[in-house]
Amino acid sequence: MAGHIQDRWYKTEPNSAGKLVRVKTDRYGTGMRYRARYIGPDGTEKSKSFPDRQKRLAEKWLTEIEADMSRGQYIDPSAGRITFQQYGEKWLASQTTDATTRTSVRTQLRLHAFPYIGTRPLGSFQPSHIREWVSDLEKVLPVSSYRRVIFSSVSAVFSAAVDDKHLNTNPCRARSVRAPKSMPPRVQPWTASRVFTVRAALPEQYQAMVDVGGGCGLRQGEIFGLADDALNYETGWLHVGCQVKVANGHLVFGLPKRGKERDVPLPRRVAGVLKAHSEKYGPVEVTLPWLLPDGPQVTKRLLFTRLDGDGAVRRTDFNTRTWKPALAAAGVIKDAEEGERYAASREDGMHALRHFYASVLLAAGENVKALSHYLGHDDPGFTLRVYTHLMPSSDGRARRAVDGMYEAVDPTPDGPEAAQGK
Repeated sequence: MAGHIQDRWYKTEPNSAGKLVRVKTDRYGTGMRYRARYIGPDGTEKSKSFPDRQKRLAEKWLTEIEADMSRGQYIDPSAGRITFQQYGEKWLASQTTDATTRTSVRTQLRLHAFPYIGTRPLGSFQPSHIREWVSDLEKVLPVSSYRRVIFSSVSAVFSAAVDDKHLNTNPCRARSVRAPKSMPPRVQPWTASRVFTVRAALPEQYQAMVDVGGGCGLRQGEIFGLADDALNYETGWLHVGCQVKVANGHLVFGLPKRGKERDVPLPRRVAGVLKAHSEKYGPVEVTLPWLLPDGPQVTKRLLFTRLDGDGAVRRTDFNTRTWKPALAAAGVIKDAEEGERYAASREDGMHALRHFYASVLLAAGENVKALSHYLGHDDPGFTLRVYTHLMPSSDGRARRAVDGMYEAVDPTPDGPEAAQGK
């Protein structure tokens, strides 16, 4: 057995005859009687106290500590006393992902995890605590896909705590814990009429944004970061290699989502719109730090800048002051009451232009692999899962194929049998 057990109520000392005898200490009858002590892997002494008549429990505890050490599963008892929030904040500070992702994860934890489970010590977590938290989260966040993202961030914190020997297992991975289901809403793409109605409702300086989003499939930040040197009018290609995003409250340039640069077809009509836009408003030089607020300064000639100046467009300002008013003017959402904000409408955000782009290409027979590349997705399977219901149905293709065969034999609607009988 590792370590030893100290009896605080008795001590051994020599009597008048020089014989060792047990005598009561000043602490006899008060406080915890037994103190189990051992030397941890870090060379420091660890201990735990037990009450009177619990010596066997103390011995069992030391035996378990020794077994954990031999199996490499030892957890410092003091490590488990750090709270989820204390460890989570340290974990956030140590992340090396891009600033935008860190900001998003920090918001998730501070709004939807720390207020619920932040004060609980890591070592005390059981699967039941996670089940209760997931249930509470469902009451305040109706969107299952967002709850799943938050759950994933919390699970990542626990996994790091396991790696750092603060606890043995991740309670989020217990068999009795069910992660929120990933249920992306069924995409209902805008009609061409709606796209052009919203376009007309935007300030003229921003109308070409709709052509880039709906005609090339760029994300919002990629549209804001579109520079004139990304357009090749001669070859008919647009290079997506930059976006404008927010890092710790500051606008920065950065690579597209997941660092995935790509080239997308530049349709002739969209190219014409962008040429006319550039001639009227001209590319504007904008300098921003790269990736981080203190990153190296980078200058790009952007096609779209603020209406009130020459700076880059900030997503939140654009959505609140420009995009939603255009949606309201086009009848997509209701007008906001005086002094009130527009109601949330995630499905009608600028991302709707990407869905429209996907629906147009699929209707034209474009294959999913090519569409996935144009959209900047990592996995064509993801593209297929999101847009499979927009693909032309196999039964429709079968009808057209057979009808085409009949029409090749005889153009009359009665078919070849009728033609033979004539």
